[in-house]
Amino acid sequence: MQNQSSPLKVIINPPGVQSGMPGDNLEIHAIIINQGNQSAVIDVFFDEGFQILNQSNSSPRERLALAPQQSSEVSFEFEIPINAFPGTYDYTLVVDAPEHYPQETPIQYPRQIKVLLKEQTVIRENDPTFSVKPATNPSNQLIYKPTDSLQVIVTVDNRSNRVDRFRLTCPDLDDAWFTIRYPTTGLEEAGLLSQGSGLELNPGSQNQILLFFHLPADTLAGNYSPTIRLHSNNTPDLVLLELIYIKIPELYRLDVELNTILGKVSRAFGKYEVKLVNQGNTLRQLSLSAKTQEEEQLCRYEFEPSQVRLLPTKNRGINLTVKPIHWWRRPLFGAGLFINFNIQIEDQQQLPIPDKLPQGTLVWKARPWWQFLLLILCILGLLGGGAYIIWRILHPDPVKIEAFESVSPSYQEGDTVRLRWKIRNIKQLQKLVLIAEGEETKNRPYDFSKNIPEELKSKCQEDQQMLICNNFETEAKKPGKYNFKLETYDRKERKVDEKMFSVEIKLNSPPEVISFQSEKPEYEKGQQINLNWQIKYPQQLAKLQILRKQENGTSSIEGELNQFNQGLPVQLNKQCQKDNLVLTCSKISVLAAAPGTYTFALQPISKSPYQANLKPTEIKVNIKPKQFKIVSFTLNGSEQRNLVLKDGDRAIVKWQVEGDAEGIQVDLPPYYTNVGLSGTKEFLVNSGLKAIEITVTDNLTQKRENLGFTFTVEPPPPSINTAPTIPESNVPQVPNIPTAPNRNTPPPPGSPNNRGF
Repeated sequence: MQNQSSPLKVIINPPGVQSGMPGDNLEIHAIIINQGNQSAVIDVFFDEGFQILNQSNSSPRERLALAPQQSSEVSFEFEIPINAFPGTYDYTLVVDAPEHYPQETPIQYPRQIKVLLKEQTVIRENDPTFSVKPATNPSNQLIYKPTDSLQVIVTVDNRSNRVDRFRLTCPDLDDAWFTIRYPTTGLEEAGLLSQGSGLELNPGSQNQILLFFHLPADTLAGNYSPTIRLHSNNTPDLVLLELIYIKIPELYRLDVELNTILGKVSRAFGKYEVKLVNQGNTLRQLSLSAKTQEEEQLCRYEFEPSQVRLLPTKNRGINLTVKPIHWWRRPLFGAGLFINFNIQIEDQQQLPIPDKLPQGTLVWKARPWWQFLLLILCILGLLGGGAYIIWRILHPDPVKIEAFESVSPSYQEGDTVRLRWKIRNIKQLQKLVLIAEGEETKNRPYDFSKNIPEELKSKCQEDQQMLICNNFETEAKKPGKYNFKLETYDRKERKVDEKMFSVEIKLNSPPEVISFQSEKPEYEKGQQINLNWQIKYPQQLAKLQILRKQENGTSSIEGELNQFNQGLPVQLNKQCQKDNLVLTCSKISVLAAAPGTYTFALQPISKSPYQANLKPTEIKVNIKPKQFKIVSFTLNGSEQRNLVLKDGDRAIVKWQVEGDAEGIQVDLPPYYTNVGLSGTKEFLVNSGLKAIEITVTDNLTQKRENLGFTFTVEPPPPSINTAPTIPESNVPQVPNIPTAPNRNTPPPPGSPNNRGF
């Protein structure tokens, strides 16, 4: 404050509390008047409290020089930081002239800046206002003591020209956390003010509302900033807000109590309860343990749970089980063993723990008298046990066959029977005899007098007086039933144990012809006969034969397929396939032989030497002779059957027949026989030649077919000149007088073998 006798006079504008929202710019003007009798250099600045609001390491500062009775104005402009917390901030404007007025300066002027909430409406000139005392901000908080209530004075100023009613609320807190008291004005009897929860003010007047904070006992320590709001009846839309910054100091009171449930034990465990009560106002996260006070740890301590979380004013009971761990430390007689232990608590947040924690005692009772009897019995038992051990040494356990069996429960042809066995107490084993009974009986003795025989070392091993043999290969390989017996003999050559079992080697399923058929029941000679079949278990095939039997009983191998050991023969790769152990083959071709009825048989031959003489599957196929056909038969290139020829001309016959050359005969009767399926013959025409024919005969069915030409022979014209002598040639001539038929000479005309058409 300014001293009346000070040579410096300061006028500050605005004089009262300044208010603004974060981000607003504020101005402070100060007029400095030098009332002294000397010139002075004057510093005007803000104290360190202004740095809290300005969030800067330096404060605004101005310097001026004034002559006596001279004045000057200093202006400061600053911005409320955008992140400033709402509240009322105290600072001091300092005017100092240390060189010229050291006794009268510095002069301090306390000031306040009120940072408003962003939700608050803009305050107009006639709008009501309120202030809070003591003023608070994040750096100047009210300290709340749980034993006392915290009082805040709210001063309300009615700047309007009407009577207004005001009401104070605290929306951030529960109603039980605070109390609002409205004062009486003394005007209630006049009727201007009504009773109730509110403050009524005349125009231009102000009054105070008392706000008391009494937070619950379990309120956590920390910083709180509840909002208070002033409501006006005349302007209900006006939002007047203020934050109250309250700090609740930490209180770390923790009560620990140990209750004994079962403190004296003989065979059971000690039972205790550790009761924790959080009398403070912080969250406690505690870990519990215990430790024996003696140097040697005699017990194990188990907490259930071993970690606990306690809110303020809450309590928790924790079960503690104390388990003695050294049974021999239990006293034989007397009052028992006293085991003292301490409870240890560790705060996971390193908060203070009570210096003195409870201690407990477990009394481990002495052993009862009857346990001495047990001790005597134990001694007797030890003596008896020692005698039994000596007896066992002198009379060891005999050799015993624990197991003797086949490695596999069943075998197929081609497998070898393999055995395994277990024999206990082999130190007493002198001899082992393996007997196999099947096609022939064989005994195989093994001498164990020194160690495991060489022939068994690869299959047997010794493990703790147990002889374990596995995968022992026998000579049983042929299909059939076998009986195996194992005999053991001790060091005195006495047979002490034997076991036997039976096993059978089964024959493999033989290859079986499921179906065998021909695509057609009849074929012509020379055609391909297509055979189809299905064979089950083809993996057992060694080879496959196709047999052909004739009607007279003779048979021959039409085809033989080998190489089944390597899969399918190469010639069957495209025509056969395997599916679900079935070999399916189609269109396997064999050539149709001479005509007749044949029996085709499919004969599978097994790989197994024990499956000979498998029954073949047969089918019958009829092979018909090939039908013949006279394709062409021409005379001098013409197929006309009635011709006119001149005597002395040459007649050329040409024919072609389709059919089996071995099964048919072609004749030109009566001139030629068996002339072949095709050919050409030449005749000399004379009056004796009347017709020429071809005859085709099937030798098997005696079917016959013929075709011929008939013609008329014109005599030659008469000639005066003597005819020249015709030279001899190979062309056959028809004689006028018939003679005996000749195969190479055509018959004369009119002979009996000459047939006309």
